This record gives sequence, C-alpha cells and structure tokens, in this order.
Amino acid sequence: MASGRERRAEADTFTARLKKQWHRARVGLRRAAVDYFRGDGSDWIALAGLLLTVPLIAAATLANSVWFSPVALVLPVVVGGLVLRPASLLGLYAAAATALIVESVQLGPYTEGPSRVTPGIVLVVAACGFFGLLLAQFRSRVGVPWRRGGTMLFDLRERIRVQSQLPDLPGGWHQEMALRPAGGQSFSGDFVVAARTNGGRTLEVVLTDVSGKGMDAGSRALLLSGAFGGLLGSLPPHAFLPAANGYLLRQDWDEGFATSIHLVLDLDSGDYELYSAGHPPGLQLSAGTGRWEEKAAEGPLLGVYDGAQFDPVKGSLRPGDVLMLFTDGLVETSDRDIVEGIDRLTGEADRYVAGGFHGAAWHLIEAVAKDVNDDRALLLICREGPTATSAPR
Repeated sequence: MASGRERRAEADTFTARLKKQWHRARVGLRRAAVDYFRGDGSDWIALAGLLLTVPLIAAATLANSVWFSPVALVLPVVVGGLVLRPASLLGLYAAAATALIVESVQLGPYTEGPSRVTPGIVLVVAACGFFGLLLAQFRSRVGVPWRRGGTMLFDLRERIRVQSQLPDLPGGWHQEMALRPAGGQSFSGDFVVAARTNGGRTLEVVLTDVSGKGMDAGSRALLLSGAFGGLLGSLPPHAFLPAANGYLLRQDWDEGFATSIHLVLDLDSGDYELYSAGHPPGLQLSAGTGRWEEKAAEGPLLGVYDGAQFDPVKGSLRPGDVLMLFTDGLVETSDRDIVEGIDRLTGEADRYVAGGFHGAAWHLIEAVAKDVNDDRALLLICREGPTATSAPR
C-alpha cells in the first residue's frame, strides 16, 4: 500500500503534470496538422500566417518602395484564394485593403513620384481577390478542399487502373492491355474489367467504351467499371450484358450509352464465346493460315432500350492463335472508316507474328493511332505455341 501511494505521489508532482500537458499539446497539434493537410480541419493556421505577411509586406514597402512594390500585397491575396475558406478570405482581404490605404497615405499621392499606390495596383489586387473568392466559393460548394482535390483525382485514376488489371493466366497463355486516353489525359472513357471464374478455369474479360472521351467520360467510366466488376462472375455469361444494359438505363444519363464486348474463354480447351453490345468486332489470327478473321457478335448499344438481346459468336484459340479486342478509337477516325482502320491494324500486327506478341499492344497503338484525339484501348490474348509464317490476308 505504501509503495502504491508513493507511485501516485510521484505521478502527481509538478514535473509529471507538466510532461502530461506537453504530451497532450503535442498530440493535439499533430492531429490538427494532419486534419489540416487532409482538408478536414480549420484553416486558422493558414489565415494567421497570411495575416502576418500583410503588415510585413506593408512595412517593407514603406521602408523601400523601390525594391518592395505595393503590388506585392497580391501575393497573400492569391495564396489565400487557394487555401482559405470564403469567410476567412474576407478577413484577409480586409487586412490587405487596410495595408493599401496605409501605404497610400504614407507614400503620398501617386502623381508626386514613382513607386506609389496607383489605381492600377488597386485594380490588380482587387481583381486577384475577386477571382480568389470565386475559387474559394466553388471549393466550398463542391465540398472538396484544395489540399484533397489533387489527391482525390489521383485516387480515382489509380482505382480505374487497378480495376483494369488483368488476372494472371496459366502457362501457355499470354495477355496484355494498352490504354491511351484522348489528348494525353489521365482519365479515359475506355476501361476493362476481368476475372477468372468457374474455379479459375474460365477467363471473362469485358472491354467497354463509354460515350464521350477523356475527362468528360472518366467519371462515368469509373462508375461503370465498379458496377461491371461486381456483375462479372456473379451472373452467367449470357446474362451479363442484359444486366449491364439495365444498369445504364436506370442511370438516365444524357449521354448514357456505351459499347462493350464480353469474352468468355475456357483456359483448358481454348474455346470461347464473344458477346457484343454495338462494339467493333474482335480479330482472331489463325496460326495455321496466318490470316486474320473478324469475330462479330450481334447486339445493340448498352443503355439504348430495354429488353435488348445479345447473341454470341463462338470460336476456339489453338496454340499460336491470337485474339485482339479493341475500341473504335483505334480503328475509326473522321477521315478513315472502320474497315480501313482494321486493315491497317492487322497489317501492323502481322509484323509480330514471327517474334510473338509480347509487348505488342502499346506499339500497335503507337503505330496505328498515335495522334488520334480519342480514347484507344487494345487487348491481346495469345495462346502460345508454334506459329506459322504470315500469309497474305
């Protein structure tokens, strides 16, 4: 009992209480800093720092107006427009206006010498403040702080990329995917979802092209890729496209249609079924003849009308055969129809027959549609084996 009272007494000493308070202060400051940089906390730290810079800039201007121009007050105004909330921003603007008035009074009329507060300087500061306030109000309305906006876009892009990854295939198979958004952007209206079903024996791949391109279609592509990924493997293959069609119809988007092609491949036998919803046909290279054959299934666009039927086309991949699936941005442009584009694609692909198609997807897009202002996607699935010499198509 005595030892317990001694330990409690030591814990209640002034030094121990001071350490506890210091620890609580450090934890609170660290949490506040984390919340601030995540965009969840108050902006009082940024406001305090910017409010301190205003009198410092004003003092420097009054001390040497040649090296420190009155227009330097635009710096905290611009930074405040990027980091502060609208209410805090008004307080900063009031401080900047006060500093301009003080500088104008102390430096004298602008007609009596250079480096004074001129009407042009006032207009520049006011214009920057106006646009900064518009940005702050937009962020407030959207509910995404500036510190999280870029992080959210990066996270969305990575989610699309992860969802488009193809599963590993057993020995004797090779698959690769290349995707090029329009205009070199990070977001695309083309996406892939894939899964191995039936105990890993079957590969199901869905390549979809959402209406629109680039950033305009990126948000809808993200939503659809998540929905399609949930449907894939949860329904029988013949029921996937009807379910996807119903999902798009329920969204009631202004640009609600999409094209899609659904591959169901038996990895043991090489037999496959190809379902299409208004998508360009698949292309199969036969190792025995060296010729490319179109695999065109019947089916309307997704999201156009209810009760659509999707009839598959069947085929088989033998050793050395290659199957190409792609979106229309790769083969169709305003000055080139889809037939000409397919001929050009197969002509370029013939160069890889002898050496194999490893790494060919990216190079094919570069060769066929490098400067096309549209989303482009190409999927290659190869059953490895001896290949025949390419013959004329």
